[in-house]
Amino acid sequence: MAYWLMKSEPDTFSIDDLRKLGVAGWDGVRNYQARNFMRDGMKKGDKVFFYHSSCPEPGIVGIATVAREAYPDPTAFDSKSPYYDPKSDPQKPIWMGVDVKFVRRFKRVISLEELKQEPRLDGFTLLRRGNRLSVMPVSEEHWNAVLELE
Repeated sequence: MAYWLMKSEPDTFSIDDLRKLGVAGWDGVRNYQARNFMRDGMKKGDKVFFYHSSCPEPGIVGIATVAREAYPDPTAFDSKSPYYDPKSDPQKPIWMGVDVKFVRRFKRVISLEELKQEPRLDGFTLLRRGNRLSVMPVSEEHWNAVLELE
């Protein structure tokens, strides 16, 4: 089993949206490295921290699991979608998505500021300067340290 962190803007798709749906496709990722993590690394059953970004209090808000491994992202082929990519061919898709399943919402937001202050999170990918990836791996040590902050 592997551990991941996935970022979403809560006004676009929040942990509460996932809770209502139960399972949802994680689509619209248009960064090659993040795509590669989903395509090559994520396996059914892997655990995911759900992170709210670009909001008044960015931070980790809950847990999901990977419910379905990588498949072609349908938004890449939909000309009405903001994630449409005319270069993506259904026969040779460029962009991938995964399905995630709601597990639980944290009792509180573990804020980015709090994460930065935690010495056990030294080297945590999320905290690297300039990191803007929406999907990233999390070590088991960092996963457990974050859970202890809850």
